[in-house]
Formats: sequence, structure tokens, C-alpha cells
Amino acid sequence: MTGQDPTGPIGIDTSKPHPARMYDWYLGGKDNYPVDEEMGKQMLALDPRVPVMARVNRAFMHRATRWLAKNGVRQFLDIGTGIPTEPNLHQIAQGVAPDSRVVYCDNDPIVLAHAAALLRSTPEGVTEYLQADVRDPATIIDGAGKILDLSRPVALSLVALLHFVSDEDGAHELVRSLLSELPSGSYLMMTHATSDFTPEDSAAATEKLKAAGITLALRSRDEFAGFFDGLELVDPGVSVVDEWRPELGEPVPGQENGIIPGYGAVGRKP
Repeated sequence: MTGQDPTGPIGIDTSKPHPARMYDWYLGGKDNYPVDEEMGKQMLALDPRVPVMARVNRAFMHRATRWLAKNGVRQFLDIGTGIPTEPNLHQIAQGVAPDSRVVYCDNDPIVLAHAAALLRSTPEGVTEYLQADVRDPATIIDGAGKILDLSRPVALSLVALLHFVSDEDGAHELVRSLLSELPSGSYLMMTHATSDFTPEDSAAATEKLKAAGITLALRSRDEFAGFFDGLELVDPGVSVVDEWRPELGEPVPGQENGIIPGYGAVGRKP
């Protein structure tokens, strides 16, 4: 275990909603609070597909991880892990390649409280948890480097995370900083919400979350593609999330009811 001791005291602020706990509520989990449920219901009133969107992001992670493991990747760094929901990334990766090594990273104390569920590795592989924020890439790389061999390819997973990081916080620069520490042959797997398809509802959602202290930086297709500058996109390139390699998983019930307002892609560092 890296980072904070999960058996020690953990400070969880239940006075305002948190994206990881809202995500848990959308997925039908129990690790959330009334404030998260209330904000979740407000988001549902704006777009009833939000729970489907959450499940579609998880399904993308499963498919992309499966593709990467089948194509020889044995190390994964998952930032913005969220509250564990099975199957977790390491279960997918180690289901293909039991010797896979996985480092999870999140800044929410409630994720730390459930870190034990993320550490049930195969005997051949490794899973570890690091308490850190994506806005502090140096700490993440330092911690990950104690578990992963950073001279060998690593898949960097940023699923449903960067739309909570503003341009003012340097979202694109943070991704470039993380990738700069990874060797040739590493990958970026990422999803991101967009307002391209629902501009009015997206603007209303952004304002509601801003009032609750949550940043929502929805980006266009071109802005999302910018995260992959300098990388070799894996076919089919930048796609609506549920349209990326659908043959590698099962469809999410409800995803057929209109376009999912988010993009996904996987890119290889030359």
C-alpha cells in the first residue's frame, strides 16, 4: 500500500456533493450521502441519461483495458479511480494477463476507505492504491514508480476525470506532464463529457455544479482530441464513448436511446 494508511482516520466532507460519490449513486452504489443523491437528482432532471452515461464510461474502461492487455500492456496507472465497482480495472487486466500490475490513484478520502477492494490482486500480479490528486503529477509519478517499472510501457487511464479539471488548472498540461514520464509504447485511455450534443442542458448542469463547488469543464471533440496530440490513435480514433470497439464488451442498457454526450479514445506514445 502506498500513500495514506486506510485503517487510520479519514476525513470525508458530507456537507457538499462530490463527483466520485455522485458517480457511485448513478451506478446504484451505497457509498454516497444525501447531498450527493440530491445533486444527482438535479442532474437527472436535466438529463435522465446520466446514469447510463456513468455505466457507458465504465464499459469503455473495461473494453479499453481488455484491448490493452490483449495487446501486451502489463502495467496500468488509473487516476480518478472512484469508489470500487466490480469488475475493477485490475480484474479486467489480470483476467487477460494475470501478471498485470495496477496502481490506482484518487484524491477522495472515501475511495481510500474502500481501497482494500482494489488490492485483491492475482498472486502473479500487483495492485496498489495511491492517495493523490491529478493536479499533482509529480507525486503520482513518484508513487507509481515504486510499484511500476517506468522504463516499460504503462497504460495511463483517465476515465471520466478531466472534465472536472478546468483549463485554468492546466488540464492538457497535466496530461502532457504525466505522459512525459512514461516511455515509448505507453498508452493514454480516456473518456470525457461534452456539450457538443446538448448545449443548453450542459450549460445548466455546469452552473448547478459550479454553485455546489464542482467544476465541470465540458470540452468539444477537437479539445478532447488535443489530449492525444503527439500520440498514435488506436482505431477507430476519437469516438462517441459507446462506439469505441463495441465488440470487446456488452452494450449498456439504455445507450441506444440517443447519442451519449461524451468521447473516448486510446492513443499510443511513439
